[in-house]
Amino acid sequence: MKTSAGILLFKKEKDSLYYFLVHPGGPFWKNKDLGSWSIPKGEILPDENPLDRALKEFKEETGKTIDGAFIELSPIQQKGGKTVYAWALDSDLETSDLYSNTFPLEWPPKSGKIMKVPEVDRWEWFSSEDAQRHINEAQKDFITQLEIIVKNQ
Repeated sequence: MKTSAGILLFKKEKDSLYYFLVHPGGPFWKNKDLGSWSIPKGEILPDENPLDRALKEFKEETGKTIDGAFIELSPIQQKGGKTVYAWALDSDLETSDLYSNTFPLEWPPKSGKIMKVPEVDRWEWFSSEDAQRHINEAQKDFITQLEIIVKNQ
């Protein structure tokens, strides 16, 4: 079974929480919005530390290195069966200078044409309510978990 690891970046402003989400790049995702955003994440390799993978993926998808007091969240399972491990981090991030790595994609499928596609094509801070509408359905649980943790601090 595939596993991924990622970072749920959040920031507090007054009494509200905001979440940093990424939008997948490429033609398949081009016109998809609600329910298609995600935490920055990627597949965990065999014998790899999940938090190390999460940090590597964050750098690949944003161009930024982050560090701090990570809050481990309970893993979730996405519709396709993939298990996602996540850590939350209270940190602000300026989005104007972010960039993503690229990967080769055959598009249209079976056409033999290869194009370079950014792993992530957009980054945005969302209010809790907007984040719940934009994030992948299964990943909503990460936001729910974190809000319970923050409320009980």
